[in-house]
Amino acid sequence: MVRTDGNPADGARVVGYAPGAWDLFHVGHLNVLRHARAQCDYLVAGVVSDEMLELAKGRAPIIPTHERAEIVRHLDVVDEVFVETQPDKLETWRRRPFDVFFKGDDWRGTPQGAELERRFAEVGVQVVYFPYTVHTSSTLLRRALSVLTQVPVDAGQARHG
Repeated sequence: MVRTDGNPADGARVVGYAPGAWDLFHVGHLNVLRHARAQCDYLVAGVVSDEMLELAKGRAPIIPTHERAEIVRHLDVVDEVFVETQPDKLETWRRRPFDVFFKGDDWRGTPQGAELERRFAEVGVQVVYFPYTVHTSSTLLRRALSVLTQVPVDAGQARHG
């Protein structure tokens, strides 16, 4: 594995990068970050900006970027937070280099995952997949809030618009 800060004999550290929305933060998010931290020496959590989430998912997050970044920044497993403001993960790597990229296993074996692996392999970055926590997700939480409050699931868009 290529190491961002030198070679292993020199005591170099492996820098990991775990991007996410981290909206409606829950135990599944914490599990991903814990697993990522266990596989690197220094963990950078990427917080995808509101604008990038709207492009990718077609809806705004419930919690705005600066608040999501603040929550993630205060987790003991996270060493640094990087706010993603563009969609290309290789461009993110150019702006904030890392050795290992952590992704949800729903990308494993997909054309998008294969392309991600290919592009990162060209620059020496390993892609590691983690399983999602099945019983908890932001989507499920958003649906539950919608039912409980009778507020449409995409109400977050009005707040950000």
